[in-house]
Amino acid sequence: MTDYPTLTLNDDRQIPQLGFGTYQIPDDKADEAVKIAIDTGYWLVDTAKVYENERGVGKGVGDWSDIFLQTKIWNEDQGYDKTLKAADGSLDRLGRDHVDMLLIHWSCPDDELFVDTWKALIELRDQGKAKSIGVSNFREEDLKRIVDETGVVPALNQIELHPTFQQRQLRKVHDEMGIVTQSWSPLGQGEGLSNDTIKQIADETGQPASAVIISWHLQHGLAPIPKSASRDHIEANFKALDFILTDEQMKRIDELDSASGRMGPEPSKMRI
Repeated sequence: MTDYPTLTLNDDRQIPQLGFGTYQIPDDKADEAVKIAIDTGYWLVDTAKVYENERGVGKGVGDWSDIFLQTKIWNEDQGYDKTLKAADGSLDRLGRDHVDMLLIHWSCPDDELFVDTWKALIELRDQGKAKSIGVSNFREEDLKRIVDETGVVPALNQIELHPTFQQRQLRKVHDEMGIVTQSWSPLGQGEGLSNDTIKQIADETGQPASAVIISWHLQHGLAPIPKSASRDHIEANFKALDFILTDEQMKRIDELDSASGRMGPEPSKMRI
């Protein structure tokens, strides 16, 4: 990973800044998609139990022991004992004795189990089954509660983040707490590719629209995990590492932010 951009986690480990997402890639297609991503140059692969493709992802990663592999504890598996069992299930499907990052997928705050779930992740880290631990879709109050109750700060929070939903306040909280911001749906479920501003900058740079958006994430210190199952799109996304946007181009993308830009679920409404 000599020339590959990385970020330093609060546990002093390095995480590849650009990752490969596998959401909605079927298990029987995940093997090939992950192999293409690794062949293209990606060093991080993200999956989750609920994606139902951990076996395929594990096969795709194969013997690449230096690939940064992360998965997530699903909502129905929250709670201390259930989380420990679910983590073993994920490791079995992935064909691994550990993952590089284990996340709680959603806080499901009304169910009041995410603190116990976080305590289980701390135990899994201490057992060596997860090198680093973090969360996904956690709000500021959720983050502060698990830290207040355990003293352990998540290394990462994976959240919906794209040019039309930039989560600036939560990013500020992450910066203050020393948490890496990882962006899911970094292309805005593909809608960003047809945005006039993005298309103009793509023309100016001679780069794919997707690479323009991913470059914007990278230059803001974010860690995007774009998903694609096709070689052309996987390679187009990776071109984000080949160029730098100007300050003026970055500013134009910054101006696309919208208070109503959320496309995925509202975290406070997720239930087990």
